[in-house]
Amino acid sequence: MVKRVSAAQAKAQLSALVAEVAYAGQHVIIERRGKPLAALVSVEDLERLEQDREASLRPQGALALVGAWRDVEDRDLEGAIQEIYSQREKDLGHLVELDP
Repeated sequence: MVKRVSAAQAKAQLSALVAEVAYAGQHVIIERRGKPLAALVSVEDLERLEQDREASLRPQGALALVGAWRDVEDRDLEGAIQEIYSQREKDLGHLVELDP
């Protein structure tokens, strides 16, 4: 559950809010004039958020391959391409039977 407090309340009750976050798993959003300014979260939550952010910044899927190509020798790449074309020529496809 998220608790919302004004900046003035947060200043006056900081010790109690820190205890709620650290020991009760509470999240606290600090607002000024009804607009969120900051949040209090546990150290564990912060570490998880930072790990998630780092993971989201790393390329995934096909984008992850872009940087990998610089480590591949041209002759290895040519061999892989030839193998792909060779396998494609042998592939006759797969017959699929559809039930009426």
